[in-house]
Amino acid sequence: MNNRVKLIPHYQDLKSFSNGFLHLTLLTASEYRSLMKIMIFIVDNLYQDSKRPNFIKNNKITEIYLKWNKMYLLSRKENYEGSDITRLQESINEWAKLFIELFEKYSLSKLQFPKLHSWMFHICSSICEFGAINGYTTETYESLHKDYIRRKAIITESSSKEIPKTPIALKYSKKLYEFCIQNVEIYIQTRMNDPDLEKEMKLGFEKFLECLDAYLDFYNQKLSEHEEIDIKFRIYSGVTLKYGAKMRANNKFHKRPIFSNIAVEMNPDEIFEYTSDNGVCFAQVLLITEIIMNYEEPMHLALVQWYDFKSSVNPYLYECPLLEKTNIFNLIDESHLNRLP
Repeated sequence: MNNRVKLIPHYQDLKSFSNGFLHLTLLTASEYRSLMKIMIFIVDNLYQDSKRPNFIKNNKITEIYLKWNKMYLLSRKENYEGSDITRLQESINEWAKLFIELFEKYSLSKLQFPKLHSWMFHICSSICEFGAINGYTTETYESLHKDYIRRKAIITESSSKEIPKTPIALKYSKKLYEFCIQNVEIYIQTRMNDPDLEKEMKLGFEKFLECLDAYLDFYNQKLSEHEEIDIKFRIYSGVTLKYGAKMRANNKFHKRPIFSNIAVEMNPDEIFEYTSDNGVCFAQVLLITEIIMNYEEPMHLALVQWYDFKSSVNPYLYECPLLEKTNIFNLIDESHLNRLP
């Protein structure tokens, strides 16, 4: 299991466990929440099933994690309506039934736990009487203790309302490469032959000119028309997008390669031309580039490789899109990207 945890790639706002984790008691509350987001994929097909008596099949473990996540998300709501409480109670009943079925035989007390009893029979009535549970369950105070007391951090008072983020200009990270249009083909070939480059970046360089031609053609321009102009291409390791989201395409980020996955909201007028997840398509960033042309505003583009659903019959796994990479590549304008998924 630890090896699987180590393989989870870097992801926006997700704790990375590059060294695994030694013991659950050493985790902070925020690390627990990060584990909850990925644990169902870690336990999926973790071990082979057996015909031994009372053996818990692997698919039952993944099922109980799925039911737990649904229940937990419903329990974290700030405001409840009658239908929300009904859905929460139903999800609690589903999870508890399976939990007891799987683990009661292994418990000396037959799962006679006060917290389990309270959760099953009293939490929804408490919400009806007192409101959202985050204000009065022990999880709040356990989270604060693990996140702040144990780390000896100083907590200052803050407003309960989140301050709206102001859009900021694109801010690039380290510049990796710079070349001009006159030697673009030779330079790209040199980079593709570099043994230290990851396959994602090599693929980005391989598709760069083809995608640039297609991008300019969309605006009724040709790359050949600009060959006499001094055009510079700059490749960066990352960029901070509007509203502060960070997008990266880097061979070495904390000693590991990172190529961000992004979600792109498609044009509503073209939505039926694509296979999407409620109007959203997904891609992996291979190159982050700035193209500087004389007398024109720089172009801020990302070269991406698109994903598609792996199966039209079963497009989702545990309610997440089950995707695979396609052979479709495009340059897209970074200024149109607001947030990463």
